[in-house]
Amino acid sequence: QVQPVEFGGGLVQAGGSLRLSCAARGSISSINVMGWYRQAPGKQRELVADITGGGSTDYADSVKGRFIISRDNAKNMVYLQMNSLKPEDTAVYYCNVVRPRDDYWGQGTQVTVSS
Repeated sequence: QVQPVEFGGGLVQAGGSLRLSCAARGSISSINVMGWYRQAPGKQRELVADITGGGSTDYADSVKGRFIISRDNAKNMVYLQMNSLKPEDTAVYYCNVVRPRDDYWGQGTQVTVSS
């Protein structure tokens, strides 16, 4: 079992920045991909960004150029630096940890961007 634990959500004005962190705890061997998803009210959960152990990244088009995902393999941490935030970025952000045969979700952290 892996337990992802998120930190760093909150309320920020449009144009501001926030940094999310996620610590993968438990049986952390063989973690492949770590990523961030988000779910806004009334919408489906969507990929924001993910990163492999080798550092390859993937971003949703809506956040390219504004968000940066990074990872510390030694600490089993993944980060999401969110810049130039917009009201439409408001959502619950979830950390996702993928192993070869399973994946795990954090409890989510609320990000609210006011206009």
